[in-house]
Amino acid sequence: MISFEVGMTQLGGHAIYYDIGTSPIGKVESIEDTARTISRYCAVVVARLFSHEAIENIAENPSIPVINALTDFSHLCQILLDFLTIREKKGECLKGLKIAFLGDGNNNVTHSLIYGCSVVGMNLTVACPKDAMPQKHVIGKDVKITNDAAEAAKDADIIYTDSWMSYHVPKELEKKRIEMFEPYQVNKNILALTKKDAIFMNCLPARRGYEQISEVIDGPKSVVFDQPENRIHMQKAIVLKLLDKISNKR
Repeated sequence: MISFEVGMTQLGGHAIYYDIGTSPIGKVESIEDTARTISRYCAVVVARLFSHEAIENIAENPSIPVINALTDFSHLCQILLDFLTIREKKGECLKGLKIAFLGDGNNNVTHSLIYGCSVVGMNLTVACPKDAMPQKHVIGKDVKITNDAAEAAKDADIIYTDSWMSYHVPKELEKKRIEMFEPYQVNKNILALTKKDAIFMNCLPARRGYEQISEVIDGPKSVVFDQPENRIHMQKAIVLKLLDKISNKR
């Protein structure tokens, strides 16, 4: 949420951080009523929540734009800034590029990558364990699912990974998940299978020695810290677009 606050400040606006952990949302007051109240104060709502259902409820009620900053199901803002980063590194045309995602297939980044790649025409291969597949209703005809990390990485233009311990995963499952996802770690052997000009991405936070090794995240193919820089630019664009400050004509 820091990026949205910084972005709003750069645009000349003002951001208010509202901690739902100490608020009456869902306890004393319904999410719907809270959304209606906020819409009387603000021009736009940015919600970062665990429950995807909760953000859908919020979006149904206020008279102002609602931006999904993250849920347990999707992370759409992340994918938009990722595509901006890929465009910077690979050129304007994203169609036909191969992106390989390694790790947890049943998470918000994977689901949003599947949706996003189908829109821009990128070829997505998800390599994940059988017990961590993307949700069935998300998988389309344009995505390939495999249990073989090497198969996914071969000739990839972009290789992407995400945390093995997403926000909703209990700490007691950490050991089991490390064992499950270890074969999908992005290391030198995996990176060697990609194209010579391939780039490495992680939406952060990243744990060195787990989903990727330090030599990868700090290596010449890594654009991991270009991604959060572009987060500010993309999220400013989203806000302006929703507030009709950007013309559809170019």
